[in-house]
Amino acid sequence: MRFLLFLFIAMPILEMWVLIKVGSSIGALSTIALVLLTAMVGLALIRSQGLSTLTRINQKMAEGQLPATELLEGFFLAIGGALLLTPGFITDAIGFSCLIPLLRVRIIGLFLKRGWLQAQSNFNAQAHYRQQSSSPVGPNNIDGKTTIEGDFKRED
Repeated sequence: MRFLLFLFIAMPILEMWVLIKVGSSIGALSTIALVLLTAMVGLALIRSQGLSTLTRINQKMAEGQLPATELLEGFFLAIGGALLLTPGFITDAIGFSCLIPLLRVRIIGLFLKRGWLQAQSNFNAQAHYRQQSSSPVGPNNIDGKTTIEGDFKRED
């Protein structure tokens, strides 16, 4: 939590310092144009890669597989997009690193390896449930008696 507090205080100060340095070197209007250009390029990248990631998520789900990597990529695309919309060159650099596919995959791999992210799911729970229900004793078959779940409404 202290790290986040430090990040929220230090990052804007660092961004302002970099913007002032760049602005004094190339001019204020050129700096503003460069910040707007990076935002527009970032939005175009997010649009194309977001659709690609969404397509892969749908394919994996149709195959009955957990799209964990694709969901993490979508999460990083959202973070990258938010960082690109934030004015500043440091956030743009971090945002672009989330949008470049090779870098994004390496960052996700690093986060997973270090344990900063975990991917867990009960995605195949329905298949497991069906297998159990066909066994002699399971959630729907207790002591050999079949249990049917449902709603009951009495109409007199």
